[in-house]
Amino acid sequence: MQKWSFNFRLWHWINAIVVMGLIGTVLLRKSFLSWRTNSEIILQKLSEINIDISAEQAKVIAKAIRAPMWEWHYILGYALGALVIWRIVLFFTPSGRRSYQHLKEENFHKKIVKLSYLFIYVILFMMTVSGFIMYFYDTIRLAKETAHDIKELHELLYYVVLYFLPLHIIGVFIAENRDEKGILSDMVNGGKQ
Repeated sequence: MQKWSFNFRLWHWINAIVVMGLIGTVLLRKSFLSWRTNSEIILQKLSEINIDISAEQAKVIAKAIRAPMWEWHYILGYALGALVIWRIVLFFTPSGRRSYQHLKEENFHKKIVKLSYLFIYVILFMMTVSGFIMYFYDTIRLAKETAHDIKELHELLYYVVLYFLPLHIIGVFIAENRDEKGILSDMVNGGKQ
């Protein structure tokens, strides 16, 4: 019997791509595609060629430039929603149950690792829900102030995922080179139980 089912491995790698894509869109939004920075550049460059527009017009142009990238954030958000549902289903498979069945018998380190995965699954669930609420806040007639509060929560959750990702990669690297030889290849080929 394999340690990791094909479904779980497929979910893991698709989830990794989607989460990195979501993080990438946010990093682009906060850096190269920031409407604040780009609207200032637009104002400056247009004024250098004697074209004057208002700050509001420059803001509209800057937001239009980043809109296609932001559409990818929404598409990846839908994908994350599907992945969260898929992960919940995987908890009820034999492989999913086996992962947490003997948690009390694990050593302290293994307990922390497994509980951190449960924690990040909850965070991803909350990110998905908060993202959908923000996206559909007008449709569900949510007050703008409440949507803003949910946006603050969504951004806080983003930072949890942002810090978890490198910690996860470092943890896998350390485990691979210490007491869990083959952990990375097991997540590719399934490993042996």
